[in-house]
Amino acid sequence: MTKDKIKASHILVMHNESRDSRSNITKEKAKKSINQIYKNVLNGKTTFGDAAVKHSDCSSSEHGGDLGEFGRGMMVKSFEDVAFSLDINEVSEPFESEFGFHIVKREE
Repeated sequence: MTKDKIKASHILVMHNESRDSRSNITKEKAKKSINQIYKNVLNGKTTFGDAAVKHSDCSSSEHGGDLGEFGRGMMVKSFEDVAFSLDINEVSEPFESEFGFHIVKREE
């Protein structure tokens, strides 16, 4: 059975080609950055929440990347597909949406 709503947090690194971008870094630099953040979270150099506060270009960074609860159809499809595919406490590999590069952590 699939849940209709989940809770998730994310880290967003925008680049100069992202939709609604406030960033002037290149797409290549943004990809390198999100990959390094992902490695640091996986190997325990930082927590997901701390990495979000420090590196995320989303306003949710103030809350450790917490997006709260959301249902299907509320996020862009590429983001939603990844978020809903994760197990609780699982962290996604970096992926791209029109807003930039993301890492998602499913909370519940």
